[in-house]
Amino acid sequence: MQTVRDVMSTDVEYCTPLDNVYEVAVKMKDLDVGAIPIIENEKLIGMITDRDLVVRGYAEKRSGSHELTDIMSSNLITVKPDTTLQEASHLMAEKQIRRLPVVENGNLVGIVSLGDLAVNQMSDESAGAALSDISEPSHHTH
Repeated sequence: MQTVRDVMSTDVEYCTPLDNVYEVAVKMKDLDVGAIPIIENEKLIGMITDRDLVVRGYAEKRSGSHELTDIMSSNLITVKPDTTLQEASHLMAEKQIRRLPVVENGNLVGIVSLGDLAVNQMSDESAGAALSDISEPSHHTH
């Protein structure tokens, strides 16, 4: 059975609490990614997504020089490298998330995304189910 270690991205760029909102936004743009892990003393302490930048940052009228620790997500759902692909896709669907940090002893060792699952033939069905569940609106807006 394949594990997260088999498909995760390991060359993961990150920011630290010393960076600000503008710096993380520029890094996302330059890397063409939608999420950046936040690392302090080699430990994963949070993630910041493009949505966090909008909803908790700019929509709250926070400047680009604002501390990113105020807008990052800190209650993270993570997996270990030996987590099966099926477990990871189930967790993504259940928690409505597209990226899972892969952590070993508190240290970030990679990220597995819905895309990583989708390109893996053994998990096509799981990835499709996860994407379907994640894409379902959780509530209707009028």
